[in-house]
Amino acid sequence: MSWHDLPALNASLNAISGVLLVIGFLLIRRGKVQAHRRAMFSALVVSALFLTSYLIYHYKVGSVPFTGTGPLRTVYFVVLISHILLASTVPFLAVFTLSQALRGRFPQHKKIARWTLPIWLYVSVTGVVVYWMLYRL
Repeated sequence: MSWHDLPALNASLNAISGVLLVIGFLLIRRGKVQAHRRAMFSALVVSALFLTSYLIYHYKVGSVPFTGTGPLRTVYFVVLISHILLASTVPFLAVFTLSQALRGRFPQHKKIARWTLPIWLYVSVTGVVVYWMLYRL
């Protein structure tokens, strides 16, 4: 595996995280608390692996410019900017949401999770979109 294989790994980790988030949401809606905990903790671990791999890649390779033109370039940057801004909040939101659950503060956990889940899911999905647009178009 070379450094240039990491973007595909990163996109895969983002996709897996997104799937785990949806599974976790569906599990808690069905009242399966322990399975929800496992799914959400797994999403957190996968996201941490993503972040580690992402930082290593960009430390070794640097920035990769988008080469698309026209309206596609505008779409790419709109997605990228929204992704970056929201991605910067996910570690804080995820840890805070988890800490509320671990402390047994379930009303507060549920309240913040209503924000954390859609933001984290958006970041996971747009991470895959950014990869696709940057490396596969």
